[in-house]
Amino acid sequence: MKKEKSFQKSEKKKIERAIYAEETYPIFCFKYLSGASIKKCKDAKILSDFLMRLQKLSTLEWEGIRKSNRHGYGMEKIPTKAIKPKLPSIISPEVKELDVFRFTGNNLPFIGKQDKSIFRVFFIETSFGDIYNH
Repeated sequence: MKKEKSFQKSEKKKIERAIYAEETYPIFCFKYLSGASIKKCKDAKILSDFLMRLQKLSTLEWEGIRKSNRHGYGMEKIPTKAIKPKLPSIISPEVKELDVFRFTGNNLPFIGKQDKSIFRVFFIETSFGDIYNH
C-alpha cells in the first residue's frame, strides 16, 4: 500500500510539471531581480505602471506577445554586453541576448530572459540609461 501511495504522488508530480511546462501564458519570476535603478525610484506611478503591465501581459499568450510590436506588448532583444549593472549569476557567458519589455507610456523597459513559459525579470529601469544606454 505504501508503494502505491508513493507511485501516485510521483505520477501527480509528473503531471503537474507537464502542465507547467506547457503553460502558454507568461509566468513572471523575480528571484534574480536586481535593485539597480529600483532603489533610486521616487515615483510610485512607475512601479504601479510596471505591475499593471505584468497583469496585462499575464492575460496574453506568448504567441500573441511575439506578434505584438516592441513598443506595444511585444519584446525585443538586447545584447548582454549592453547591460550596465552586473548580470545575475543565472546568466552564463554563452547567453548573448536578453529580452526587453516596455511598461510605461514613455517606454521604460524591464529586462529579463524567457525560459519556456517563465520570464525571469532581472532589471526594471525606472530612469532611462540606468540599465543600458538608449
